[in-house]
Amino acid sequence: MGAEQETELVVVTGVSGGGRSTVARALENVGFYVVDNLPQALLVQLAELAAKAGGAARKTAMVLDVRSRAFSTDLSGAIRELQERGYTPRVVFVDADDEVLIRRFESVRRSHPLQGDGRLSDGIAEERALLAEAREQADVLIDTSHLNVNQLRARVEELFASPEELKLRVTVLSFGFKYGLPPDADFVLDTRFLPNPYWVPELRDHSGREEQVSKYVLGQRGASTFVETYARMVMTTAPGFEREGKRYLTVAVGCTGGKHRSVAIAEELARRLRELRVVAHAQHRDLGRE
Repeated sequence: MGAEQETELVVVTGVSGGGRSTVARALENVGFYVVDNLPQALLVQLAELAAKAGGAARKTAMVLDVRSRAFSTDLSGAIRELQERGYTPRVVFVDADDEVLIRRFESVRRSHPLQGDGRLSDGIAEERALLAEAREQADVLIDTSHLNVNQLRARVEELFASPEELKLRVTVLSFGFKYGLPPDADFVLDTRFLPNPYWVPELRDHSGREEQVSKYVLGQRGASTFVETYARMVMTTAPGFEREGKRYLTVAVGCTGGKHRSVAIAEELARRLRELRVVAHAQHRDLGRE
């Protein structure tokens, strides 16, 4: 299979106010390299660059709006040229009812890009005429008239994401409270209720990643229940986070210095989550800082 066949191209176009920006963000969330407001005349050149670059660029989305037609109005010709070169682009057209578009523009107090000195409805009508052929030739038509942002995102993910890309990824992050809370934490767990290995001379110089410290911490009363409780919490909330489009969750586990208790608990929690088929890994923010 050549680089052209391996390159997944998506061309997003549609009416202004229809939701192209939301579609673009949703495509980014599922691994696409997104280029916004690309002149149509550059479609083929970008496809060639994506094919040569490989890697993350193998999934590339190009978002076109009516302003890009200043360079070329021949979207059909550009798509045809891509196909002749061995690419299989999918064209997504985003649309909405005129009344809905008018409400959206009025709510943000913006004029339509083709409105000029006329009314909003005049700009919408002119744009529809310009985009009529592109709408007819689209592989996917998404009417956003009755979709909110989350519903539109879910629709795009349904079309373009693999099951693996939709899974929530959990980072279990150990830290020391004396160095401050992690600003990106979604949940904060406090392990300072457990005895501190720092006060055990033979454990002081070791970390929670080492077996003797890990056994000491996890062998304390309540440690196993603590880990199990928060593993269940992640499992309980994960489906809701996934439905809301959250793909990364940070569970911060703290102790005083971020060397012993939090590290051991973070490693064990990540291990338990992996056993439950959650994509999880442990990181240690403050290990080695003391």
